[in-house]
Amino acid sequence: MAEHARTITTDDIVDLQHIIEPRLERGLRREQNWGGGPGWSPLRAAFVPPPETEVPRLVGDLARFVTDTRGNPVVRAAIAHAQFETIHPFIDGNGRTGRALIHTILRRADVLRNVLIPISAVFADDTDSYIAGLTAYRADPPALDDWVIGFARAVEKAAGSAVKLADDVTDLDREIYDRLVAYRRGRRVNPAAPRRDAVLLRILDTLASDPVLTAESVSAQLSASPQAAHRALTELANAGVLGRTKDQRGRPICWTADCHLALVAVTERGK
Repeated sequence: MAEHARTITTDDIVDLQHIIEPRLERGLRREQNWGGGPGWSPLRAAFVPPPETEVPRLVGDLARFVTDTRGNPVVRAAIAHAQFETIHPFIDGNGRTGRALIHTILRRADVLRNVLIPISAVFADDTDSYIAGLTAYRADPPALDDWVIGFARAVEKAAGSAVKLADDVTDLDREIYDRLVAYRRGRRVNPAAPRRDAVLLRILDTLASDPVLTAESVSAQLSASPQAAHRALTELANAGVLGRTKDQRGRPICWTADCHLALVAVTERGK
């Protein structure tokens, strides 16, 4: 999804959510949901998203917006995130998927290249302001300027944390490389250190910016065969570099750079 020229579709957004929440059935919600407020009814809920019948149309419109890379990328990310959270198109995982869309938009505009900014940490640091901003954005008339300004400040604050995170990622990358070489040496693989152009090393170079991988995404991004991508991902998982996420039938659907994700989590908790 982060490729600049790629057309984003509803299926792409659905796939992103399913990677984040593989335990759930894949697809947009087919029932009304709501959030906040007392009780188990939307009648007194703090927020009631659009009805399920409107979700496919609204997500399709959002996908077209995310595809377009013209204009200020921070403003576009602010609007896309607010729209996604307002649509609330899934039963669960909306918050994490909505934050992932922020990084997708910033990467498509070449604002982000090698690391993720811990935007979640800034939102979590002042949840009341975040919720109030979304609520004002949804008002009639919407407080669009206030939301975009608040969002831009959050991005700026997160970028400061990302500077330190980048240094930590560099150290982690060295540690992971040494771990891979030690694993291959222990299995008497020759050479223990992979060739410079090996798919293994090329995957390692992308983990900070692409911590969730599939054989298909690696194949497309690195111009490798699906078989070579799968072999490399499997070896990295066996070496303890990547984790595996499986679907309800036990089949692997993606690989995750757990150490990189944990490093971001530590940065977030440090906020």
